[in-house]
Amino acid sequence: MIEFSFSVPVEDKTPIEELARKKLGSTKINKCVILKKSVDARKKDKIVYLYKVAIDLPNEHKYICENVKKHNEEICSLEKMCNLSFLDMKPIVVGTGPAGLFCALTLSYLGAKPIVLERGADVDKRTQQVNKFFTSLKLDENTNVQFGEGGAGTFSDGKLNTNLHNPFIKVVLNEFVKHGAPEEIAYLSKPHIGTDKLVEVVKKMRKTIIERGGEVYFETKLTDINIINGKFVSAVTNKGIFYGDRLYLAVGHSARDTFEMLYSKGIVMESKTFSMGARIEHKRFDIDFAQYGAKHKFLPSADYKAAVKTDTGKSLYTFCMCPGGKVINASSEANGICVNGMSCFARDGENSNSALLVNVGIEDWKSEHPLAGMEYQRKYERATFNASKTYKPIVQLYGDLVKGTVSKRIGKITPSVETGYVLGDLRECLDLNIVNTIISGVKEIGKKLRKFDDYDAVLT
Repeated sequence: MIEFSFSVPVEDKTPIEELARKKLGSTKINKCVILKKSVDARKKDKIVYLYKVAIDLPNEHKYICENVKKHNEEICSLEKMCNLSFLDMKPIVVGTGPAGLFCALTLSYLGAKPIVLERGADVDKRTQQVNKFFTSLKLDENTNVQFGEGGAGTFSDGKLNTNLHNPFIKVVLNEFVKHGAPEEIAYLSKPHIGTDKLVEVVKKMRKTIIERGGEVYFETKLTDINIINGKFVSAVTNKGIFYGDRLYLAVGHSARDTFEMLYSKGIVMESKTFSMGARIEHKRFDIDFAQYGAKHKFLPSADYKAAVKTDTGKSLYTFCMCPGGKVINASSEANGICVNGMSCFARDGENSNSALLVNVGIEDWKSEHPLAGMEYQRKYERATFNASKTYKPIVQLYGDLVKGTVSKRIGKITPSVETGYVLGDLRECLDLNIVNTIISGVKEIGKKLRKFDDYDAVLT
Protein backbone atom coordinates (compact mmCIF):
# COMPACT_ATOMS: atom_id res chain seq x y z
CA MET A 1 0.00 0.00 0.00
CA ILE A 2 1.02 3.62 -0.49
CA GLU A 3 0.02 6.71 1.45
CA PHE A 4 -0.44 10.34 0.52
CA SER A 5 -2.30 13.47 1.64
CA PHE A 6 -4.76 15.79 -0.07
CA SER A 7 -7.48 18.34 0.70
CA VAL A 8 -11.08 18.58 -0.46
CA PRO A 9 -13.78 21.26 0.05
CA VAL A 10 -16.10 20.30 2.90
CA GLU A 11 -19.16 20.52 0.64
CA ASP A 12 -17.72 17.87 -1.70
CA LYS A 13 -19.49 14.59 -0.89
CA THR A 14 -17.61 12.46 -3.43
CA PRO A 15 -16.67 9.05 -1.89
CA ILE A 16 -13.13 9.01 -0.53
CA GLU A 17 -12.09 6.14 -2.86
CA GLU A 18 -13.12 8.18 -5.91
CA LEU A 19 -11.34 11.28 -4.61
CA ALA A 20 -8.15 9.31 -4.03
CA ARG A 21 -8.35 7.69 -7.49
CA LYS A 22 -8.70 11.10 -9.18
CA LYS A 23 -5.87 12.64 -7.13
CA LEU A 24 -3.53 9.78 -8.13
CA GLY A 25 -4.74 9.57 -11.70
CA SER A 26 -5.30 5.84 -11.30
CA THR A 27 -7.98 3.82 -13.07
CA LYS A 28 -8.41 1.27 -10.25
CA ILE A 29 -8.16 1.19 -6.47
CA ASN A 30 -8.53 -2.08 -4.58
CA LYS A 31 -8.69 -0.55 -1.08
CA CYS A 32 -8.64 2.88 0.51
CA VAL A 33 -8.13 3.43 4.26
CA ILE A 34 -8.38 6.83 5.96
CA LEU A 35 -5.37 7.37 8.24
CA LYS A 36 -6.11 10.96 9.32
CA LYS A 37 -8.92 13.45 8.80
CA SER A 38 -9.14 17.02 10.08
CA VAL A 39 -10.76 20.36 9.25
CA ASP A 40 -8.80 23.40 8.07
CA ALA A 41 -11.05 26.41 8.78
CA ARG A 42 -8.44 29.17 8.62
CA LYS A 43 -10.17 30.62 5.54
CA LYS A 44 -13.89 30.83 6.18
CA ASP A 45 -14.69 31.02 2.47
CA LYS A 46 -12.56 27.98 1.69
CA ILE A 47 -12.88 25.42 4.48
CA VAL A 48 -11.45 22.03 3.55
CA TYR A 49 -11.05 18.53 4.94
CA LEU A 50 -7.44 17.39 5.13
CA TYR A 51 -7.03 13.67 4.43
CA LYS A 52 -4.15 11.26 4.78
CA VAL A 53 -5.02 7.92 3.18
CA ALA A 54 -3.46 4.52 2.47
CA ILE A 55 -4.21 3.03 -0.95
CA ASP A 56 -3.89 -0.47 -2.36
CA LEU A 57 -3.74 -0.41 -6.16
CA PRO A 58 -2.00 -2.22 -9.03
CA ASN A 59 1.60 -1.24 -9.89
CA GLU A 60 1.81 1.02 -6.86
CA HIS A 61 5.58 1.52 -7.35
CA LYS A 62 4.72 3.80 -10.30
CA TYR A 63 3.10 6.33 -7.98
CA ILE A 64 5.83 6.61 -5.34
CA CYS A 65 7.35 10.09 -5.33
CA GLU A 66 8.09 12.97 -2.95
CA ASN A 67 4.45 13.19 -1.81
CA VAL A 68 3.55 9.48 -2.09
CA LYS A 69 5.35 6.84 -0.04
CA LYS A 70 5.10 3.23 1.02
CA HIS A 71 2.64 2.60 3.86
CA ASN A 72 3.55 0.59 6.95
CA GLU A 73 0.45 -1.47 7.63
CA GLU A 74 1.46 -2.68 11.10
CA ILE A 75 -1.47 -2.53 13.53
CA CYS A 76 -0.75 -1.21 17.02
CA SER A 77 -2.39 -3.73 19.34
CA LEU A 78 -2.24 -3.73 23.13
CA GLU A 79 -2.70 -7.51 23.17
CA LYS A 80 0.13 -7.96 20.66
CA MET A 81 2.43 -5.68 22.67
CA CYS A 82 1.69 -7.68 25.82
CA ASN A 83 2.34 -11.09 24.23
CA LEU A 84 4.75 -12.09 26.99
CA SER A 85 5.11 -15.04 29.32
CA PHE A 86 2.63 -15.58 32.17
CA LEU A 87 3.02 -13.09 34.99
CA ASP A 88 3.13 -14.81 38.37
CA MET A 89 1.38 -12.09 40.33
CA LYS A 90 -1.90 -11.40 42.09
CA PRO A 91 -2.83 -7.81 41.24
CA ILE A 92 -5.76 -5.84 42.61
CA VAL A 93 -6.97 -2.84 40.61
CA VAL A 94 -9.21 -0.26 42.30
CA GLY A 95 -11.38 1.80 39.95
CA THR A 96 -12.91 1.16 36.52
CA GLY A 97 -12.34 4.53 34.86
CA PRO A 98 -10.01 4.67 31.84
CA ALA A 99 -6.88 4.18 33.96
CA GLY A 100 -8.32 1.22 35.86
CA LEU A 101 -9.82 -0.46 32.78
CA PHE A 102 -6.64 -0.19 30.74
CA CYS A 103 -4.53 -1.28 33.72
CA ALA A 104 -6.69 -4.40 34.17
CA LEU A 105 -6.76 -5.09 30.40
CA THR A 106 -2.97 -4.80 30.18
CA LEU A 107 -2.48 -7.11 33.16
CA SER A 108 -4.87 -9.67 31.67
CA TYR A 109 -3.07 -9.52 28.29
CA LEU A 110 0.18 -10.12 30.19
CA GLY A 111 -1.25 -13.31 31.63
CA ALA A 112 -2.24 -12.10 35.09
CA LYS A 113 -5.76 -12.47 36.47
CA PRO A 114 -6.55 -9.11 38.06
CA ILE A 115 -9.18 -8.55 40.72
CA VAL A 116 -10.95 -5.29 39.87
CA LEU A 117 -12.84 -3.40 42.58
CA GLU A 118 -15.32 -0.60 41.83
CA ARG A 119 -17.23 1.31 44.49
CA GLY A 120 -20.04 2.19 42.09
CA ALA A 121 -22.49 0.06 40.14
CA ASP A 122 -22.11 -1.55 36.71
CA VAL A 123 -22.78 0.84 33.85
CA ASP A 124 -26.41 -0.23 33.24
CA LYS A 125 -27.46 0.12 36.87
CA ARG A 126 -25.34 3.23 37.14
CA THR A 127 -27.13 4.88 34.20
CA GLN A 128 -30.47 4.24 35.89
CA GLN A 129 -29.17 5.66 39.18
CA VAL A 130 -27.76 8.80 37.52
CA ASN A 131 -31.02 9.46 35.67
CA LYS A 132 -32.90 8.95 38.94
CA PHE A 133 -30.68 11.53 40.63
CA PHE A 134 -31.35 14.03 37.84
CA THR A 135 -35.10 13.77 38.48
CA SER A 136 -35.32 13.06 42.23
CA LEU A 137 -32.21 14.99 43.42
CA LYS A 138 -31.44 12.10 45.80
CA LEU A 139 -27.69 11.55 45.62
CA ASP A 140 -26.06 8.13 45.92
CA GLU A 141 -22.51 8.88 47.11
CA ASN A 142 -21.08 5.69 45.58
CA THR A 143 -22.93 5.47 42.26
CA ASN A 144 -23.17 8.77 40.42
CA VAL A 145 -21.61 10.80 37.60
CA GLN A 146 -18.17 10.42 39.23
CA PHE A 147 -18.27 6.83 40.49
CA GLY A 148 -19.21 3.61 38.74
CA GLU A 149 -18.18 1.52 35.75
CA GLY A 150 -16.39 3.64 33.17
CA GLY A 151 -15.49 6.44 35.57
CA ALA A 152 -16.41 10.11 35.22
CA GLY A 153 -15.75 10.00 31.46
CA THR A 154 -18.75 7.74 30.89
CA PHE A 155 -21.03 10.73 31.49
CA SER A 156 -18.94 13.21 29.56
CA ASP A 157 -18.14 13.41 25.86
CA GLY A 158 -15.72 10.52 25.50
CA LYS A 159 -13.10 12.90 24.06
CA LEU A 160 -9.89 11.13 23.07
CA ASN A 161 -7.55 13.94 22.01
CA THR A 162 -4.45 15.09 23.81
CA ASN A 163 -1.58 17.49 23.16
CA LEU A 164 0.88 14.62 23.63
CA HIS A 165 2.53 12.82 20.72
CA ASN A 166 2.98 9.28 21.91
CA PRO A 167 2.86 5.93 20.07
CA PHE A 168 0.62 4.46 22.78
CA ILE A 169 -2.20 6.82 21.76
CA LYS A 170 -2.79 4.68 18.68
CA VAL A 171 -2.80 1.58 20.88
CA VAL A 172 -5.51 3.05 23.11
CA LEU A 173 -7.68 4.14 20.17
CA ASN A 174 -7.41 0.71 18.53
CA GLU A 175 -8.41 -0.94 21.81
CA PHE A 176 -11.56 1.19 21.95
CA VAL A 177 -12.39 0.30 18.33
CA LYS A 178 -11.81 -3.38 19.12
CA HIS A 179 -14.43 -3.08 21.86
CA GLY A 180 -17.09 -1.40 19.72
CA ALA A 181 -16.18 2.29 19.41
CA PRO A 182 -16.74 3.92 15.98
CA GLU A 183 -13.85 3.17 13.62
CA GLU A 184 -13.51 6.87 12.79
CA ILE A 185 -11.88 7.57 16.18
CA ALA A 186 -8.74 5.92 14.81
CA TYR A 187 -8.22 8.67 12.23
CA LEU A 188 -10.09 11.84 13.27
CA SER A 189 -7.88 14.65 14.57
CA LYS A 190 -10.24 15.20 17.51
CA PRO A 191 -11.91 11.83 18.11
CA HIS A 192 -14.74 11.25 20.55
CA ILE A 193 -17.00 8.31 21.38
CA GLY A 194 -19.97 9.99 23.05
CA THR A 195 -21.73 8.92 26.22
CA ASP A 196 -24.34 6.84 24.40
CA LYS A 197 -21.73 4.64 22.69
CA LEU A 198 -19.19 4.63 25.51
CA VAL A 199 -21.63 2.76 27.76
CA GLU A 200 -21.48 -0.30 25.48
CA VAL A 201 -17.71 -0.04 24.98
CA VAL A 202 -16.87 -0.25 28.70
CA LYS A 203 -19.13 -3.30 29.09
CA LYS A 204 -17.22 -5.11 26.35
CA MET A 205 -13.90 -4.17 27.96
CA ARG A 206 -15.12 -5.65 31.23
CA LYS A 207 -16.15 -8.82 29.38
CA THR A 208 -12.63 -9.19 27.92
CA ILE A 209 -11.06 -8.88 31.38
CA ILE A 210 -13.38 -11.57 32.76
CA GLU A 211 -12.91 -13.89 29.75
CA ARG A 212 -9.16 -13.79 30.37
CA GLY A 213 -9.56 -14.88 33.99
CA GLY A 214 -10.01 -11.56 35.75
CA GLU A 215 -12.70 -10.80 38.31
CA VAL A 216 -14.74 -7.59 38.49
CA TYR A 217 -16.68 -6.61 41.62
CA PHE A 218 -19.10 -3.69 41.60
CA GLU A 219 -20.52 -1.77 44.58
CA THR A 220 -17.35 -2.87 46.37
CA LYS A 221 -15.76 0.10 48.09
CA LEU A 222 -12.15 0.14 49.27
CA THR A 223 -12.13 1.14 52.94
CA ASP A 224 -8.64 0.10 54.12
CA ILE A 225 -5.44 -1.61 53.03
CA ASN A 226 -3.27 -4.02 54.99
CA ILE A 227 0.49 -3.62 54.77
CA ILE A 228 2.93 -6.05 56.45
CA ASN A 229 6.67 -5.36 56.53
CA GLY A 230 6.22 -2.61 53.98
CA LYS A 231 4.39 -4.82 51.50
CA PHE A 232 0.75 -4.74 50.44
CA VAL A 233 -1.12 -7.94 51.36
CA SER A 234 -4.84 -7.22 51.14
CA ALA A 235 -7.59 -4.72 50.34
CA VAL A 236 -10.41 -4.26 52.86
CA THR A 237 -13.82 -3.44 51.36
CA ASN A 238 -17.46 -3.26 52.39
CA LYS A 239 -17.84 -6.70 50.76
CA GLY A 240 -14.92 -8.37 52.55
CA ILE A 241 -11.15 -8.74 52.21
CA PHE A 242 -9.37 -9.35 48.89
CA TYR A 243 -5.83 -10.75 48.99
CA GLY A 244 -3.12 -9.87 46.50
CA ASP A 245 0.57 -9.03 46.20
CA ARG A 246 0.26 -5.57 44.63
CA LEU A 247 -2.32 -2.80 44.47
CA TYR A 248 -3.04 -0.45 41.55
CA LEU A 249 -5.02 2.60 42.62
CA ALA A 250 -6.98 4.21 39.77
CA VAL A 251 -9.51 5.95 42.00
CA GLY A 252 -9.90 9.17 40.05
CA HIS A 253 -10.23 12.77 41.13
CA SER A 254 -13.07 12.65 43.61
CA ALA A 255 -12.34 9.67 45.90
CA ARG A 256 -11.69 11.92 48.85
CA ASP A 257 -12.38 9.27 51.49
CA THR A 258 -9.74 7.06 49.84
CA PHE A 259 -7.19 9.89 49.92
CA GLU A 260 -7.95 10.43 53.62
CA MET A 261 -7.53 6.71 54.32
CA LEU A 262 -4.20 6.56 52.50
CA TYR A 263 -2.96 9.63 54.38
CA SER A 264 -3.91 8.02 57.70
CA LYS A 265 -1.84 4.94 56.71
CA GLY A 266 1.27 7.09 56.37
CA ILE A 267 1.42 6.90 52.56
CA VAL A 268 3.63 9.73 51.28
CA MET A 269 1.44 12.29 49.54
CA GLU A 270 1.72 15.82 48.23
CA SER A 271 -0.80 18.33 46.95
CA LYS A 272 -0.89 19.36 43.30
CA THR A 273 -2.31 22.29 41.40
CA PHE A 274 -5.66 21.80 39.68
CA SER A 275 -8.33 23.97 38.09
CA MET A 276 -11.70 25.35 39.15
CA GLY A 277 -14.34 27.45 37.48
CA ALA A 278 -17.74 27.20 35.81
CA ARG A 279 -19.41 25.89 32.65
CA ILE A 280 -20.39 28.34 29.92
CA GLU A 281 -23.19 27.62 27.41
CA HIS A 282 -23.99 29.18 24.06
CA LYS A 283 -26.35 28.31 21.23
CA ARG A 284 -24.70 25.61 19.12
CA PHE A 285 -25.60 27.57 15.98
CA ASP A 286 -23.71 30.63 17.22
CA ILE A 287 -20.55 28.63 17.94
CA ASP A 288 -20.82 26.77 14.62
CA PHE A 289 -21.22 30.05 12.72
CA ALA A 290 -18.41 31.75 14.62
CA GLN A 291 -16.03 28.92 13.74
CA TYR A 292 -17.10 28.02 10.22
CA GLY A 293 -19.25 30.84 8.87
CA ALA A 294 -21.77 29.89 6.18
CA LYS A 295 -19.97 26.57 5.64
CA HIS A 296 -21.10 25.30 9.05
CA LYS A 297 -24.05 23.45 7.47
CA PHE A 298 -21.60 21.08 5.76
CA LEU A 299 -19.65 20.33 8.93
CA PRO A 300 -20.10 18.56 12.27
CA SER A 301 -20.80 20.68 15.36
CA ALA A 302 -17.88 23.02 15.98
CA ASP A 303 -15.56 22.96 18.94
CA TYR A 304 -13.14 25.59 20.22
CA LYS A 305 -10.13 25.91 22.47
CA ALA A 306 -8.95 29.12 24.07
CA ALA A 307 -6.51 30.34 26.70
CA VAL A 308 -6.05 33.99 27.67
CA LYS A 309 -4.15 36.03 30.23
CA THR A 310 -6.23 38.36 32.39
CA ASP A 311 -5.68 41.43 34.52
CA THR A 312 -6.12 39.37 37.72
CA GLY A 313 -2.69 37.78 37.32
CA LYS A 314 -4.26 34.42 36.49
CA SER A 315 -5.10 32.89 33.12
CA LEU A 316 -8.44 31.50 31.96
CA TYR A 317 -8.68 28.53 29.62
CA THR A 318 -11.45 26.41 28.14
CA PHE A 319 -11.50 22.66 28.64
CA CYS A 320 -13.67 19.64 27.85
CA MET A 321 -15.63 21.51 25.20
CA CYS A 322 -18.89 19.66 24.41
CA PRO A 323 -20.36 20.63 21.01
CA GLY A 324 -24.11 20.11 20.94
CA GLY A 325 -23.92 18.84 24.51
CA LYS A 326 -25.36 19.66 27.89
CA VAL A 327 -24.26 20.50 31.42
CA ILE A 328 -24.82 17.83 34.06
CA ASN A 329 -24.70 17.73 37.83
CA ALA A 330 -21.57 15.75 38.72
CA SER A 331 -21.93 15.82 42.52
CA SER A 332 -20.42 12.87 44.37
CA GLU A 333 -20.39 14.09 47.97
CA ALA A 334 -23.38 14.93 50.13
CA ASN A 335 -24.32 18.62 50.27
CA GLY A 336 -21.90 19.60 47.53
CA ILE A 337 -22.39 20.66 43.91
CA CYS A 338 -20.04 20.42 40.98
CA VAL A 339 -20.90 20.22 37.29
CA ASN A 340 -19.48 18.64 34.15
CA GLY A 341 -20.26 18.68 30.44
CA MET A 342 -21.44 15.76 28.32
CA SER A 343 -22.59 15.03 24.79
CA CYS A 344 -23.73 12.05 22.78
CA PHE A 345 -22.01 10.81 19.63
CA ALA A 346 -24.21 12.91 17.32
CA ARG A 347 -23.43 16.15 19.21
CA ASP A 348 -26.70 17.60 17.94
CA GLY A 349 -28.09 19.30 21.06
CA GLU A 350 -29.32 22.90 21.07
CA ASN A 351 -26.41 24.24 23.13
CA SER A 352 -22.65 23.87 23.18
CA ASN A 353 -20.69 24.21 26.41
CA SER A 354 -17.22 24.07 27.88
CA ALA A 355 -15.47 24.52 31.20
CA LEU A 356 -13.96 27.91 32.02
CA LEU A 357 -11.02 27.05 34.25
CA VAL A 358 -8.50 28.84 36.42
CA ASN A 359 -5.45 27.12 37.92
CA VAL A 360 -5.28 27.12 41.72
CA GLY A 361 -2.52 26.04 44.06
CA ILE A 362 -1.00 26.45 47.50
CA GLU A 363 -1.16 30.23 47.15
CA ASP A 364 -4.97 29.89 47.01
CA TRP A 365 -5.64 27.40 49.83
CA LYS A 366 -2.69 28.76 51.87
CA SER A 367 -1.61 25.47 53.43
CA GLU A 368 1.10 22.89 52.75
CA HIS A 369 -1.03 20.03 54.08
CA PRO A 370 -1.30 17.34 51.32
CA LEU A 371 -5.11 17.37 51.50
CA ALA A 372 -5.58 21.15 51.70
CA GLY A 373 -6.45 21.43 48.02
CA MET A 374 -9.11 18.77 48.47
CA GLU A 375 -10.64 20.77 51.32
CA TYR A 376 -10.53 23.86 49.10
CA GLN A 377 -12.66 21.99 46.54
CA ARG A 378 -15.04 20.79 49.21
CA LYS A 379 -15.42 24.32 50.61
CA TYR A 380 -16.74 25.75 47.33
CA GLU A 381 -18.85 22.72 46.40
CA ARG A 382 -20.63 23.11 49.73
CA ALA A 383 -20.87 26.88 49.30
CA THR A 384 -22.68 26.26 45.99
CA PHE A 385 -25.04 23.79 47.64
CA ASN A 386 -25.74 26.28 50.44
CA ALA A 387 -26.51 28.99 47.88
CA SER A 388 -28.92 26.67 46.10
CA LYS A 389 -30.38 24.85 49.14
CA THR A 390 -30.71 21.85 46.79
CA TYR A 391 -28.69 19.87 44.22
CA LYS A 392 -29.85 22.24 41.49
CA PRO A 393 -26.75 24.12 40.31
CA ILE A 394 -26.46 27.89 40.43
CA VAL A 395 -26.94 29.66 37.07
CA GLN A 396 -26.08 33.25 36.18
CA LEU A 397 -25.95 35.12 32.88
CA TYR A 398 -22.48 36.38 31.98
CA GLY A 399 -23.76 39.95 31.60
CA ASP A 400 -25.28 39.86 35.09
CA LEU A 401 -22.04 38.47 36.55
CA VAL A 402 -20.18 41.42 35.04
CA LYS A 403 -22.75 43.85 36.53
CA GLY A 404 -22.62 42.09 39.91
CA THR A 405 -26.32 41.28 40.00
CA VAL A 406 -28.25 38.05 40.42
CA SER A 407 -29.94 37.04 37.16
CA LYS A 408 -33.71 37.65 37.25
CA ARG A 409 -34.47 35.82 34.03
CA ILE A 410 -32.97 33.58 31.35
CA GLY A 411 -32.29 35.06 27.92
CA LYS A 412 -32.09 33.36 24.54
CA ILE A 413 -29.96 30.46 25.82
CA THR A 414 -31.89 27.92 27.90
CA PRO A 415 -29.71 26.18 30.52
CA SER A 416 -29.44 22.49 29.65
CA VAL A 417 -28.80 21.02 33.13
CA GLU A 418 -31.43 18.31 33.65
CA THR A 419 -31.74 18.70 37.41
CA GLY A 420 -33.05 22.22 36.92
CA TYR A 421 -31.21 25.25 38.28
CA VAL A 422 -31.39 28.13 40.73
CA LEU A 423 -30.66 31.69 39.60
CA GLY A 424 -27.91 33.08 41.78
CA ASP A 425 -24.50 34.74 41.95
CA LEU A 426 -21.28 32.87 41.19
CA ARG A 427 -19.58 35.03 43.79
CA GLU A 428 -21.26 32.85 46.41
CA CYS A 429 -19.90 29.68 44.78
CA LEU A 430 -16.29 30.43 43.85
CA ASP A 431 -13.19 32.23 45.11
CA LEU A 432 -13.54 35.89 44.12
CA ASN A 433 -10.24 35.79 42.24
CA ILE A 434 -11.61 32.96 40.07
CA VAL A 435 -14.82 34.92 39.40
CA ASN A 436 -12.88 38.03 38.36
CA THR A 437 -10.65 35.92 36.12
CA ILE A 438 -13.74 34.47 34.42
CA ILE A 439 -15.19 37.96 33.88
CA SER A 440 -11.98 39.27 32.36
CA GLY A 441 -11.13 36.10 30.43
CA VAL A 442 -14.52 35.67 28.75
CA LYS A 443 -14.30 39.24 27.50
CA GLU A 444 -10.86 38.50 26.01
CA ILE A 445 -12.05 35.27 24.34
CA GLY A 446 -15.01 37.22 22.94
CA LYS A 447 -12.55 39.33 20.93
CA LYS A 448 -11.52 36.19 19.05
CA LEU A 449 -14.69 34.09 19.09
CA ARG A 450 -17.86 35.90 18.02
CA LYS A 451 -20.62 36.11 20.67
CA PHE A 452 -18.59 34.22 23.28
CA ASP A 453 -19.04 37.16 25.68
CA ASP A 454 -22.75 37.54 24.89
CA TYR A 455 -24.74 38.99 27.78
CA ASP A 456 -27.04 35.94 27.74
CA ALA A 457 -24.25 33.33 27.81
CA VAL A 458 -25.16 30.94 30.62
CA LEU A 459 -22.71 30.23 33.44
CA THR A 460 -23.41 27.17 35.61
